[in-house]
Amino acid sequence: MQERMVREKTPEQALNALMRLCAKSEHSTGDAMRLMNRWHVAQENRHEVLDKLIKLKFIDNRRFAETYTRDKLRFQGWGKRKIRSGLMGKGVEREIIEAVLAEVESDDSQLMRLLAAKKRTVKAADEYQMKMKLMRFALGRGFEYEAVADCIEKIMNNEDTDED
Repeated sequence: MQERMVREKTPEQALNALMRLCAKSEHSTGDAMRLMNRWHVAQENRHEVLDKLIKLKFIDNRRFAETYTRDKLRFQGWGKRKIRSGLMGKGVEREIIEAVLAEVESDDSQLMRLLAAKKRTVKAADEYQMKMKLMRFALGRGFEYEAVADCIEKIMNNEDTDED
């Protein structure tokens, strides 16, 4: 197995590299710290570099959380629980996460579409097994239990007459 050469960066090189990265796409403070760790930037210089990036508005955890949330809702079909977990993993502060998620309206129509599409592809021996498979699927996507249970009941009741 070939080992990759790890090139150490000075604080100035790390700042410039992070400025280029953040100009292309949103990144969190946690992303920046992980990159500086990988680049072996001295521990005492990491916060200084991060403070400069925040001061120059290259990094803003609120802006990152809003973008991340919007993208995960729209493109990946994630629920709030999975988004919250992802943002925590990115090093976003809990207050910011809760504020951003509070602004998101629960969209049961998206959950209904996901579950209806999944129901068409799932093989189940009986209705109970179908419900459990749909439940695991939706909970794995990070949706709240109550919303999932309601949507599954609606789908099972509405589509019973449409079966082949």
